[in-house]
Amino acid sequence: MSLPSQDHEFLPPYRLLLGPGPSLVHPRVLHALTQPLIGHLDPLFLDLMNDIQTLLRAAFQTNHEFTIALSGTGSAGMEAVIANLIEPGDRALVGVNGVFGTRLAAMVERQGGVPLRIDAPWGNIIPLEAVQEQLARSAPVKAVVLVHAETSTGVRQPLEDVGALCRAHGALLIVDAVTSLGGIPVEVDAWGIDACYSGTQKCLSCPPGLAPLTMSPRAMEAIRRRRTPCHSWYLDLALIAEYWNDRSRAYHHTAPISMLYGLREALRLVQAEGREARFARHRLNSEALLAGLDTLGMRALPSAEHRLPMLTCVTLPDRITDAAVRAQLLQDYGIEIGGGLGPLRGTVWRIGLMGESSRQAHVLTLLGALEEIVVQHGLPVQAGRAVQAAVDIYTGSRSTTRRSA
Repeated sequence: MSLPSQDHEFLPPYRLLLGPGPSLVHPRVLHALTQPLIGHLDPLFLDLMNDIQTLLRAAFQTNHEFTIALSGTGSAGMEAVIANLIEPGDRALVGVNGVFGTRLAAMVERQGGVPLRIDAPWGNIIPLEAVQEQLARSAPVKAVVLVHAETSTGVRQPLEDVGALCRAHGALLIVDAVTSLGGIPVEVDAWGIDACYSGTQKCLSCPPGLAPLTMSPRAMEAIRRRRTPCHSWYLDLALIAEYWNDRSRAYHHTAPISMLYGLREALRLVQAEGREARFARHRLNSEALLAGLDTLGMRALPSAEHRLPMLTCVTLPDRITDAAVRAQLLQDYGIEIGGGLGPLRGTVWRIGLMGESSRQAHVLTLLGALEEIVVQHGLPVQAGRAVQAAVDIYTGSRSTTRRSA
């Protein structure tokens, strides 16, 4: 077997990243990643960690002391929360309406816990009434686990009333905010969330490799009162807390120094833009994208009430071949979008307008490219109509109320 030549530098082409992640990265973040390394126990680096904690508390809207950037991707944050809060025999109510709810249920089971699934059709939310009924008949329940932004379906799960319900039944509330943090409101304290994790490569627009994570005092007390040690040493949050604690700074592992440089800069960009302005930008670009896709016969999977602005999941017309069109979009136009997962494979696209990827120019570029491609595939599409529909949204001459599938 011949090996590819390794005597040249790897120079990846520019891609317009409009899939479910990673998103585009701001030049200031890329610059931060190139800065000289210092030690992970250097006093200057410890100060940088303090900055990151302050910025993450603002992003999560929390005062929780334990707010950190875990070494690892969003899935590491997911596993850390489950591994630390669920012990053998613990019952956890898990909302399953997509890939990541399914994954959470599997993680609970792998920790020896008992996942009590609340299933909903993909594209729908987990109803609050179903959570209430399950809590009432399944006590004691250690935790309720919900995905705020289900990346496989584009659904936004309402959370405003779940925290109080959990407290009334003595349960913790665990929330997956991998795709939502930085793109829509995530109100950890106001909503009574006990454990919330995210990822850097979505709406925070930092490369993948860190998992922002925050834990309430109730959650940290549950960790301290564990009957058995956490099965994972690397993800043991009781040990990691000592490294992030400004009073102790006990060595745990070598932190990904350059990634933390990048995250600090990405969070500074979020702060500079302002929460409300950032959320409004994601909403506007989503509405414009949907207006254009509608002219191509593509309809949003979730209802308008529960639709994510940063991750648009649309059903495909019969004459569109999913993989072939996406491959052509990447090869001929350098644009990446995502296909469906699980039962939605081949029937939907997942288009990410997250963080730096959520720009008017990117929406118009994508719609123009799709127009050209679908005409080649035999769809009776009027040239320029999709782009004009999006422009109408941006200029305010068309209603932003979109129809759902």
